[in-house]
Amino acid sequence: MNINKLQTFLTLTQCLSFTEAADRLYCSQPSVSMQIQSLEDELGVPLFDRIGKKLYLTKQGEHFKPYAEQIINLFHSAKDHIRQFEDLSYGTLSFGASNFVGVYLLPSILKEFTTEYPEININMNITSSAQLIRMLETNKLEFLVLSSRIHIDESQFQRTTFYQDKLDLVVHPSHPLAQKESCTFADLENETLIIKPDKSATRTYLEETFKQYGFHSPKYLEISNLEGIKQGVIHNLGVSIISSFAIQQDIEYGRLVRVPLKDIAFQRGISYVYHCNKHLSPAAKAFIAKLDQKYKNSILSLDI
Repeated sequence: MNINKLQTFLTLTQCLSFTEAADRLYCSQPSVSMQIQSLEDELGVPLFDRIGKKLYLTKQGEHFKPYAEQIINLFHSAKDHIRQFEDLSYGTLSFGASNFVGVYLLPSILKEFTTEYPEININMNITSSAQLIRMLETNKLEFLVLSSRIHIDESQFQRTTFYQDKLDLVVHPSHPLAQKESCTFADLENETLIIKPDKSATRTYLEETFKQYGFHSPKYLEISNLEGIKQGVIHNLGVSIISSFAIQQDIEYGRLVRVPLKDIAFQRGISYVYHCNKHLSPAAKAFIAKLDQKYKNSILSLDI
């Protein structure tokens, strides 16, 4: 088995056409057919069903695809990493981040990193935690940065929490609560709470805390995107509990008002995650070192 056969297989899974695969790979159609036939012979199973003029991935092909992706991605990562050991002015930093992390927490770190290593290309993929974990499993990403409340397989992945994110109750400047120095859950009994949809890790955490204090919001307004939630509060559609990091500018510009909840602290850890047996590239190690250094006081403050 060689890399070219695997790349041909993956290309064919994308277009399901020998002609189009040949065009994409800049080779002849018979060459594509021969490589697929050779791969099927080597594996001892059919990877595609050829029904009439249409091509379909078999069950065996579906199961083989993530392994092929992992091998290809690992091969390219190895080449990239080896060159970085010689010179950190070369290569790509490829990682994934959840929405809050990628939009609000990491840009300042990325600025520092690109200033120090201007020739390293940055590929930050912001998407759902489920998709991020799948991309990590197939080695499409070197590591992830996301909430420590996201479930991961601890036997497969290494997780290190480098930052503690505080969540704050925020309201519109004209809201009655905006004039208060603090409030309680009783003050929220008639409020619309703008929150992420069910099954969100943040939603689960908040509702667990609500239950602990005997609070149940009578009305939810569900918005899946953090920026959308902020805009909902800015337009006085309700109140919300949002990361303090994500609302800093809105507080400064007077678009939102932070109202402390008495005797209640909402916090969640932010972690970086990678395969337990993963050999991180020099670029990834350098970036993670910056995360640890910049936010070490966030963790230390919890231990004092």
